[in-house]
Amino acid sequence: MFLLKKLLSALALPPLSLILLALLGLVLTRRHPRTGRWLAGLSLLSLAMLSVPAVSIALMRSLETHPPIQAAQLARVQAIVVLGGGIYYSAPEYGGDTVGRHSLERIRYAAYLHKKSGLPILVSGGAPFGGRPEAETMQEALERDFGSKVRWTEKRSNDTAENASLSGATLWAAKVTRIALVSHAWHLPRAIALFEKQGLEVIAAPTGFTPWPPMSAALFLPSADALARSSMALHEWLGILMQRTGR
Repeated sequence: MFLLKKLLSALALPPLSLILLALLGLVLTRRHPRTGRWLAGLSLLSLAMLSVPAVSIALMRSLETHPPIQAAQLARVQAIVVLGGGIYYSAPEYGGDTVGRHSLERIRYAAYLHKKSGLPILVSGGAPFGGRPEAETMQEALERDFGSKVRWTEKRSNDTAENASLSGATLWAAKVTRIALVSHAWHLPRAIALFEKQGLEVIAAPTGFTPWPPMSAALFLPSADALARSSMALHEWLGILMQRTGR
């Protein structure tokens, strides 16, 4: 099911969806030239727009609706929950799998909150593509590199929904019902809704906000990084839509 969801997501999102649309347009030009040219042009225009940094930043910021957690909010919760954000596979400098960039940003902020509050930490993330579970690498980095002890490690989840259900079971067993949920600001709208479905009281603890850089021509020059950022934002909006429609 996880791999099927990944395949369907890839087909629905850029760049693959737009490449397929352009190919369809080229095929149709033989019998329906106007329609074919219109589809091919639309796909290329969409690909160009989504590759513009200003567009991709606006898409990401549209998801970043939760402000940073405040001290009074942190004082109300019973635990810090950190969601995995990917693996750096076979890292030669570390001698094997370790935390990826997004996971590293999240555990760094979790360590910061832990040192401010002394709250116990739960890390969540499995190994959907093989290798070490994300949670295992997160625990290792938190304890070795940041000096923050991890209380619970959830290693079986393949996606955010499973992060919520499996972590929720662990938290309820420990009589923890109020949590600070650490993830990227663009990921939290979808993640919070899933954790709240487990009956938990969730306080957003966002990190990795998307800033507006100084105005320059570079904001309007297409780039691969901007396209990747747009695709990530659209993935989140698609996930939110699917949640709201109960699918």
